[in-house]
Amino acid sequence: MDLFPPDFMFNLTAEEIELVVSQNVIPSKQHLGGAIPFAFTETGIAMLSSVLKSKRAKEMNIAIMRTFVALRKMAINYSEITSALDDIRKKVSGHDEQINLIFEYLKQFEQTKQNEVFQKDRIKIGYK
Repeated sequence: MDLFPPDFMFNLTAEEIELVVSQNVIPSKQHLGGAIPFAFTETGIAMLSSVLKSKRAKEMNIAIMRTFVALRKMAINYSEITSALDDIRKKVSGHDEQINLIFEYLKQFEQTKQNEVFQKDRIKIGYK
């Protein structure tokens, strides 16, 4: 436990165990023999991969580090995209009222034109 303080790993809850077993992430509960599996945090995985010295562990360490870098890049891109979407929302936030106003003007213009056509085709009565 010296190498893995509580912020490096933790026990899964019964609900979490059920979830990962049902998704075939870990073997069935019978295979666990009643033991509650540990889950490692990002720092715990880095520590775990650096503690193990086999060739396979070294390969996993490299894969883990590459995965962390890729996840960080994705997180940066996600925040950039979110920021860009927020900027777009701010720019178009008042456009709904403006678009509705344009449609209202178009309706009025159409009604005026229809009235003109109606008056033009109307039979005139009275003094000539």
